Amino acid sequence: MYDLKPTQDFFIGLDSDGCIFDTMEIKQKECFTPNTILYWGLQGVSKYAREACEFVNLYSQSRGVNRFPALVEELELTANRPEVRARGVKVCVPQVLKDWIARETKLGNPTLIAEVERTGDPDLKRTLDWSLAINKSIEEMVFGVPPFPYVRESLQKMQGRADVLCVSQTPNEALIREWKEHNIDQYVTEICGQEFGTKKEVLENAAKYAPNHTLMVGDAPGDYKAAKANNALFFPINPGAEEKSWERFLREGLDRFFDGTFAGAYQQELLDEFNGYLPTNPPWMK
Repeated sequence: MYDLKPTQDFFIGLDSDGCIFDTMEIKQKECFTPNTILYWGLQGVSKYAREACEFVNLYSQSRGVNRFPALVEELELTANRPEVRARGVKVCVPQVLKDWIARETKLGNPTLIAEVERTGDPDLKRTLDWSLAINKSIEEMVFGVPPFPYVRESLQKMQGRADVLCVSQTPNEALIREWKEHNIDQYVTEICGQEFGTKKEVLENAAKYAPNHTLMVGDAPGDYKAAKANNALFFPINPGAEEKSWERFLREGLDRFFDGTFAGAYQQELLDEFNGYLPTNPPWMK
């Protein structure tokens, strides 16, 4: 976990993909999903695999989850579709991967590399190859994507008032590259990707600040859960309405956070709106 040394009275954590940058769609649709179909042998049911991948990572309550639990959920959703079973395509959902996810707190390539070296397990090796291929695809594909409108102005407004961390489950290498590309790394104390641990773990730094002086900004239910677990407030960036959300944050939410009127009714109004954006069950299960 990153050990933050407080320098301000307030603390703000910021997610990155889909929150700071409009990169969720391009990363998932052009980098994650094609490699999932390739490495997990889903060519014969690519239509259904693609629907599962996009639902899990973009359009459901699982949006923003770490790539390894997301992979298990995608594979299970694909395997359980009647259309897939009718085609006789066997979808591998490795138990060894589930077991590793259950016991490992820092779900990233470095810990997976160590596990592959320790066990030599072929399913973990395939998972690692898949994950490395995704990183390579992202490096080649994802650039020139600026922050959402009103992000830079919001970051500037935080300066001198709050200690600010990027709190993400994206690998650090990609985060640092993206934040530096657009010269917004200057506005945060540290960029904490998946190698630093879970969002919940990184947000344990909130305990160093007074009640209602800590805030997480994110676009996924997991961001809210991590904030709630650490008694932090939460400002949602609504999927599909990101620009409007950031404008509201800049014009209204940030001021409320600093003046002490964020908690309570205002927070609940934001959560009620946010919860209407992402369903739990995929449309084909209705």
